[in-house]
Amino acid sequence: MTLEVDGREVKITSPERVVFPRTGHTKLDLVSFYRVVGEGALRGVADRPVILKRFVHGVDQEAFFQKRAPAKRPAWIEVVELSYPSGRTADEVVIRDLATLLWTVNLGCVDLNPHPVRAGDLDHPDELRIDLDPVPGVTWEQIVRTAFVARDVLEEHGLTAWPKTSGSRGFHVYARIEPRWAFREVRLAAEAVAREVERRAPEIATSRWWKEERWGVFVDYNQNARDRTVASAYSVRPTGLVSTPLRWDEVAACRPEDFTMASVPDRYAELGDPWAGMDGAAGVLDPLLELAEAQGPRPAQPKGEGRRKPTMPLIEIARAQTRDEAMAGFERWKARHPDVARLLRPADVLVDGMRGRSSVWFRIRVNLQHVPEAERPEQEPLEVDYDPWRGR
Repeated sequence: MTLEVDGREVKITSPERVVFPRTGHTKLDLVSFYRVVGEGALRGVADRPVILKRFVHGVDQEAFFQKRAPAKRPAWIEVVELSYPSGRTADEVVIRDLATLLWTVNLGCVDLNPHPVRAGDLDHPDELRIDLDPVPGVTWEQIVRTAFVARDVLEEHGLTAWPKTSGSRGFHVYARIEPRWAFREVRLAAEAVAREVERRAPEIATSRWWKEERWGVFVDYNQNARDRTVASAYSVRPTGLVSTPLRWDEVAACRPEDFTMASVPDRYAELGDPWAGMDGAAGVLDPLLELAEAQGPRPAQPKGEGRRKPTMPLIEIARAQTRDEAMAGFERWKARHPDVARLLRPADVLVDGMRGRSSVWFRIRVNLQHVPEAERPEQEPLEVDYDPWRGR
């Protein structure tokens, strides 16, 4: 089928293909959703290069990440060349209008993953992004409490804080900034926010970078690095939930499961976009950079054989191409070590989605901190030993 959008013809192939097997939502349902919330969704992605996160076989299969724009594309699709820390470059799609947004959806993009820069200035972000990432076992109430602390830190340092659900387990807090600072400075300012949130609420929040050292809610500041993207406002996530902008007076009572493809269009029609004033609220980073200077550098981490030495007793269980394969390996390991498995707490099982060349692979490690030292198993051959770089 072909849609007329913004004076463009947008082809939608296989509109009846089911994208969300659990709910039965199709590609056409996804397109229709984005047309309804289009103005709000564009506020999060307009003029920005995006990574194409493509679920070509539906959300129950792993996505692959495509930085480079497809060679075969309509003439009206714009691209811009981005440079990455690796030294590589990629011509990435720039979303200017709803037609381009829907064209990416037709490629299998379910959520939208823009960089925090505009195409006209790729070296100076105009957003500071705080991603609240809970460790297993953390309650939603703890996440919300952490969001309010992050808001207070941002606003006390001259920035307007904008909250949204992530569409997954976490929560996002954004701030528009003037595009005057490089990525390194924006990341440093975000890290200062994270450290200050931890100082104010140490019982629920952490800024510790190493996953095995975290507790509660990790205030993730690294989403401000040059090569990182975050699911933007009104993105439909693989969970079927929607990353939904909120007013602060809604946050305390909100629940992520309330914001779905079915409910958000009605909410949008009734309330509009709570982030409508965001572009007019850009602030400066000077106060946060002064806070970072006052905080000083973090203590140096111990090293062993030239690399960082873990501070926790870690063993690795599996490296797998899919999460299901990794978890199956973990179940086999638990079956061999039932007494040890019973002593593990939810946060002791570290499941990492690792970015490969074009897709995510999964690593599982176990922190044996709650297992008596004499009962800790040694590192064994991996249950699954996938090499994501094989053939590179």
